[in-house]
Amino acid sequence: MTNQRKTGLGRGLSALLNDSEAVQTASKPEVVKDNVLSPGNVSHVQISQVEVNPFQPRTEFDQEALEELSASIKLQGLIQPITVRKAGGSYQLISGERRLRASKLAGLTEIPAYIRTANDQQMLEMALIENIQRENLNAIEVALSFQRMLDECNLKQEELGDRVSKNRSTVTNYLRLLKLPPAIQASIRDNQISMGHAKAILGLDDVDKQLYVHDEIISSGLSVRKAEELVRLIQQSGLKKDNAQKNEPVSFQYQKIQDDLASKFATRVKLKMQGKGKGAIEIPFVSEDDLSRILELLDW
Repeated sequence: MTNQRKTGLGRGLSALLNDSEAVQTASKPEVVKDNVLSPGNVSHVQISQVEVNPFQPRTEFDQEALEELSASIKLQGLIQPITVRKAGGSYQLISGERRLRASKLAGLTEIPAYIRTANDQQMLEMALIENIQRENLNAIEVALSFQRMLDECNLKQEELGDRVSKNRSTVTNYLRLLKLPPAIQASIRDNQISMGHAKAILGLDDVDKQLYVHDEIISSGLSVRKAEELVRLIQQSGLKKDNAQKNEPVSFQYQKIQDDLASKFATRVKLKMQGKGKGAIEIPFVSEDDLSRILELLDW
């Protein structure tokens, strides 16, 4: 099953590149009539003529890794060509931005490149697949790229899964990450929490509870298993219904107070109004440590 996935991914990229057979690297640039490079050939192009790929899913590049690759290029040259398409009088990068950046750092003025014919949809798909194969995008970058392919390429999730050789459930799990609050997405992007942690957090529908678990993971260094246990505790506490008294609806003003308190205590806070200005403030906790944290905030 695994081998079939990998092979399918390779074939998918090859098909998108309109390349049914392996391309052999040319030792010299191939120049055709009027100095126009033919699509499909491996040639050398001026680095100054290469524009970055607007569909590039990777948003951050490790500077130290780029410098290491640059040093290697200075010594041995660039072994693997980049892939570009013609765009007017210049070229637009399809894949290989890391190699392009490192080559610039190395002081190269020209770079070996595959010249391909590709439309915008193919550009986006090729950039994503190439990065998944070689660059290990962080989970949020993958999720954003998947969402772009759904939106801009009019693909269904099953079709998207076929393109990147992943099953539908895997695609769905990535896309669900985009439903998390921005602070949690940033932590995934910055590798402060793993995708396993994120999947545990997604077991909670309430944003305040999600943020609470997120903060606990980071501050206490919770493993994925411990995060899952914390989520289960919170879910179980939410199943207990207080039927002793029916509470009045909370007004806009009280809702604002409730939301501010929830933000302060990083947990769901409820104002229970009982009429004639009476009521109660309910601050739930999920463990003794959680209670201690709340008491500290209250200067108890």
